[in-house]
Amino acid sequence: MSKEQSCVLKAWEVTVRKTQQAKKRANSIFGTISVAPQTDDDTTTDENDDESSNSRSSTGDLYQAERILPNGDYYTGQWYDSFPHGQGKYLWTDGCMYIGEWYNGKTMGRGKFGWPSGATYEGEFKSGYMDGIGTYTGPSGDTYKGQWVMNLKHGHGIKSYANGDMHDGEWRRGLQEGQGKYQWRDGSYYIGEWKNGMICGKGTFVWTNGSRYDGFWEDGFPKGNGTFKWDDGSFYIGHWSKDPEEMNGTYYPSGNEGNPEWDPKDVYNNLSEYNICSGERVPVMPSQKKLSVWNSSKRVEKPRRMSVDGRVSVGVDRAFEKMNMWGGDSGNGTGDSDCTRRDLDADLLRLEADGSMQNTRPSPLPMRLPRAGRKQGETISKGHRNYELMLNLQLGIRHSVGRQAPIVSLDLKPSAFDPKEKIWTRFPPEGTRYTPPHQSSEFKWKDYCPLVFRSLRKLFKVDPADYMLSICGDDALRELSSPGKSGSFFYLTNDDRYMIKTMKKSETKVLLRMLAAYYNHVRAFENTLVIRFYGLHCVKLTGPIQKKVRFVIMGNLFRSEYCIHRRFDLKGSSLGRTTDKPESEIDSNTILKDLDLNFVFRLQKAWYQEFIRQVDKDCEFLEQERIMDYSLLVGIHFREASVAGELIPSGARTPIGESEDDTGPRLSRADVDQLLSDPSRWASIRLGGNMPARAERTMRRSDCELQLIGEPTGEYYEVVMIFGIIDILQDYDISKKLEHAYKSIQYDPLSISAVDPRQYSRRFRDFIFKVFTEDN
Repeated sequence: MSKEQSCVLKAWEVTVRKTQQAKKRANSIFGTISVAPQTDDDTTTDENDDESSNSRSSTGDLYQAERILPNGDYYTGQWYDSFPHGQGKYLWTDGCMYIGEWYNGKTMGRGKFGWPSGATYEGEFKSGYMDGIGTYTGPSGDTYKGQWVMNLKHGHGIKSYANGDMHDGEWRRGLQEGQGKYQWRDGSYYIGEWKNGMICGKGTFVWTNGSRYDGFWEDGFPKGNGTFKWDDGSFYIGHWSKDPEEMNGTYYPSGNEGNPEWDPKDVYNNLSEYNICSGERVPVMPSQKKLSVWNSSKRVEKPRRMSVDGRVSVGVDRAFEKMNMWGGDSGNGTGDSDCTRRDLDADLLRLEADGSMQNTRPSPLPMRLPRAGRKQGETISKGHRNYELMLNLQLGIRHSVGRQAPIVSLDLKPSAFDPKEKIWTRFPPEGTRYTPPHQSSEFKWKDYCPLVFRSLRKLFKVDPADYMLSICGDDALRELSSPGKSGSFFYLTNDDRYMIKTMKKSETKVLLRMLAAYYNHVRAFENTLVIRFYGLHCVKLTGPIQKKVRFVIMGNLFRSEYCIHRRFDLKGSSLGRTTDKPESEIDSNTILKDLDLNFVFRLQKAWYQEFIRQVDKDCEFLEQERIMDYSLLVGIHFREASVAGELIPSGARTPIGESEDDTGPRLSRADVDQLLSDPSRWASIRLGGNMPARAERTMRRSDCELQLIGEPTGEYYEVVMIFGIIDILQDYDISKKLEHAYKSIQYDPLSISAVDPRQYSRRFRDFIFKVFTEDN
């Protein structure tokens, strides 16, 4: 026997063995049925034989089929154009099984998915994901019945745990969030607010003995104002905290007899025994199960064409391959196949079905990565005009943050927000009892509302030592090359964590006026997109100049592990909203504007819902504070580019997913599933921070120069996005009203930035909700 014949025989034996194994598994699960092996070339069948139930009658028909795939997977059910379509059952070699509705090779509609462990999900599917209303039953007995979004519990649902606990309430991204009731197996229960799977907010805990706590919670324990009541009518009311120094309150007995031995800490010790069940982890998601149908169909897949610079041709080649496959299946190249070919040709060439030419626009040129910009800012070294100001700032920050202060509680008194609440400190060169000697001229340092900003830094989880080291360390600050439109100067810390902006007196007044509302807003909405403020200070130089420099310390929105390739400042207005720089001077640091935007951004469903909800809340807050002229600052990192710097569009998404040898540049479904199935990784993304998305390229019509959003081209790019709302200190004062009146005479009032805060908010949201859409 020759070597070639030996290889053929071995291949045949492997195929037969897989076929027999699949047939046994199929018979044991679906019942005894007759299964014929499916070969890659069915032309060897005898022409005189009768057609079997799984043979194709004509191209495009829906028919009943049974398939044993080369890797051993088994499918029986309705079939259409090389894909499961309609009702069908699919069994994978690892024991996973799906029974239900299919659409072009995707689990779509109602169905049931089973795992080898015995776990099952029965309910609605969308594009392979558990999405809609469904019930999941784990192998140990955990059961969740409710709403799902992309494999995660999202919406209202009831979960019964194997240990007897139960939760009935709202879920977000797989965790309890919103209103909900959790009942332990001993009968005790909590009803109230949740956040990230933890008891947080306002709620009530009721013990089986009749005792109860009503008040505020944080991370599963009482924190803030609350009342503990006994079943005999006595109660304790006060401020609760794990820290004994922050705990204070008053005990009120129901009668003459008191309970002097009771300690509020007993409540914390008791609650530590009531744990929230984490539930079971699903080992593999339905959308991670790839089908072998695409590779096992009769079609011979052509290798994907690569251009000289490494860019993959993902659109036209794939469409023509599928068209040729359909033509080959018909056998004669006529009839329905010709109609299909004609429709595809018309679509690809932008022709109507009857052959007449449509109004077309020229195809967009391939996109390239922008030229990499230099590290932003000029280092402030000795001899720089603002060197002394930098030293003063660093001395003041070190003094303010390092000063001993009482433990900060997030519940602040109204007096803490009083604009008159400020501390002046004198810094002579020789030093004082409280200030160190320094080489700069004498200056005075002012802290505005120090307790509020200390609380904000705690709320934003800023470590004081890291904060001081970043701003006041050995590394100098960097001054951005040119001041902003308002005339303010910007400084960056060397690690890019913080940005320092000089402020006009009017801006300082606005921030102090809205400080209480800002504090309450960022405390209520953890994922707010509004810029984060960490400190408000003033340096006053002594001597004949008497110069005052006010500045605010903010988080740097674009500090990221990803390189930012494109930056956009979006307001929703058109007048003057283009970049003045010539194309040759635009690099990755250039801030582009509304009329420069050539993308719409598509977010996953759960993220998009959270995005629109948060933008609405943030705009309502700014509108109530009479703020306008703010913008959404957006940074984009493109995930894939060729060696030559040409951006690579994401591949056309096939119904079956990616084959093992498919190297197309896309965020794979497995990557998305891994990201979504791990709540800790989901939480690390945070709304507006390092968010994966798809950017669809757009083109504006040449006959409409002020078209804010171009027309989609169907060309997608996998991106990582960073965005937030900035410039929130401009109120609608008399100068803005005059600007609005003056410009309205010359231009369309709807195109200018200076408009009433209510109109600005409405226009801003309308625009942003067109730029950001749900990825379907």
